[in-house]
Amino acid sequence: MSVKTWKSDEVTIEIDYDKCNGSAMCVDQCPGEVYELQDGKAVAAYIDQCIQCCTCVEVCPQAAITHSACE
Repeated sequence: MSVKTWKSDEVTIEIDYDKCNGSAMCVDQCPGEVYELQDGKAVAAYIDQCIQCCTCVEVCPQAAITHSACE
């Protein structure tokens, strides 16, 4: 399994790259604009902007995102 991890002082976001299909739902729906696509995969490039709303987890059609505030 290929899991990428991003951490800030408040949250940890993991994206399972085996599941992520680059649909960009997290990019389009995240109110904090935390995500962007790089090489067809989501990355939490701006994790410090996360407002811990769990939208990313809810909208990911592949259930590829794990968020420490949304467990």
